[in-house]
Amino acid sequence: MKIFFSEKCLKYSQIGHPESPVRVQSTYHFLKNKGYEFIEPKPCKDDDILLAHTSALLDSVRKEKFYDPDTPSFHGIFNIAKLSAGSAVDAAELCLKGEKTFSLMRPPGHHATKNGLGGFCYFNNIAIASLKVKKDAGRVAVIDFDCHHGNGTEDIILGKKDFLYLSLHQSPLYPGTGLVSRDNCINYPLSPDTSPEEYLYSFQAGLKQVEKFNPDLLAVSAGFDSYRLDPITNLSLEKETYREIGSMLADMNTPSFAVLEGGYSTDLAECVHMFLTGFGV
Repeated sequence: MKIFFSEKCLKYSQIGHPESPVRVQSTYHFLKNKGYEFIEPKPCKDDDILLAHTSALLDSVRKEKFYDPDTPSFHGIFNIAKLSAGSAVDAAELCLKGEKTFSLMRPPGHHATKNGLGGFCYFNNIAIASLKVKKDAGRVAVIDFDCHHGNGTEDIILGKKDFLYLSLHQSPLYPGTGLVSRDNCINYPLSPDTSPEEYLYSFQAGLKQVEKFNPDLLAVSAGFDSYRLDPITNLSLEKETYREIGSMLADMNTPSFAVLEGGYSTDLAECVHMFLTGFGV
């Protein structure tokens, strides 16, 4: 298992904001102590971003001229967001060479739509990486187990040939999308009282639909805010549940890479480690 990480992603913060540098920094130290190997990522190119986004969004982030209460403008955020997207691209490209990979970077990405940022996300890392490697990868399935629906990923992937999007997410919850499946986007909205066993049952059902699609690459939006102690959500997954999620993905025997999305509890590092233990088998 190779993990992409750069301390440069820790260089922005807002007091009281749940998407803080501490969440990723503590996870890095925890995994480093476990003996994982880390690789410094490279920033993506502007042309890579334009595979998923409009030039208007690219320019607004470059010039730091945008307003979103959840997704603040920070000095230098353009370069940090490019580095996070580039890390996802690096993870995708290396996984096509036979490695299991994980991008441990921030900001996350799955709420960034073609022409809009939001939900702590500036550019859609998983979509950019998936579109970047499409020519070499073939059919791509994006699997999103963040507690929030990846409205941005669905917006970008919807209707694209040789792409499939699967999301399991709490509903009702921000951003309020993903209530039904449509075209090549499969959604499992789950009530807040969903148990870990019920969650895994739905996850397995979703993976069966992915298997029918017969992908050549799995791109995983790995969110850990479905954990029972997460401060901004209401699902009830246990740490061990993430090991099972990782194992179920590994059992598909398909080249796979994963990208960090949400997860805001003080147990994030342990949740990520459990996932990687199953995923990297």
